[in-house]
Amino acid sequence: MRLFHFFAVIAALAALAPVAAISGELSEDRVRELVLETIRENPEIVYEAVAILEKRQADALEIAKKEVLSSQRDLLERDPNAPVLGNPEGDVTIVEFFDYNCPYCRRVKPEVKAVIEADPNIRLVYREWPILGEGSVFAAKAALAARKQGKYAEFHWAMMGIKGRANEISVLRVAAEIGLDVEKLRKDMEAPEVQEHFETSMRLTRALGFNGTPSFVIGDNLVAGFVERSELAKRITEARNAED
Repeated sequence: MRLFHFFAVIAALAALAPVAAISGELSEDRVRELVLETIRENPEIVYEAVAILEKRQADALEIAKKEVLSSQRDLLERDPNAPVLGNPEGDVTIVEFFDYNCPYCRRVKPEVKAVIEADPNIRLVYREWPILGEGSVFAAKAALAARKQGKYAEFHWAMMGIKGRANEISVLRVAAEIGLDVEKLRKDMEAPEVQEHFETSMRLTRALGFNGTPSFVIGDNLVAGFVERSELAKRITEARNAED
């Protein structure tokens, strides 16, 4: 049991123990002794206390996430500094946080692509979240810079299909293969809006409690990790029905 959980449990047990009513008449050390005696005699109470604490934490986290979704909805779905694929006027928005070096992001690529090709009313907002090293950062910078040459989508799908790690060599090879002006790309990679995009992604993921890629926001649903197209379609339907 982690240390902070242990002390939280002790505090909860102290509050629940029968000595609570008279604790004002006892020393702090004596109260602790009585609590520990209660634990030894009724060890199951520890598990009950942990369950109560974890449920409270989960409920609080769920409320916090809902508040974030409500307060940050426009930034999540309508940030002008985030690339949009699919139908820009679609009635349901999928927001995906991803990293070009994430194997699960590459695995989910055909699932996501199939969904937006099958449903013409999906807006797909991409949030670059390069968390897997320098190669990821370089790739994400190049992707965002490719917007200035009108080739974000082409570059993105090509990068998601490469073998091996995304790094400076592989990124620039893909850029050249799809016809990007590499020198212009390098310059645009240092534009302030690129770093701004990264910082916004980081703030949003912290607020939403995401800790890895890929992570999705679909309506009021937060989905972490690889997900099949059938599950994506289900979440899309839920989001669409919630709007009716």
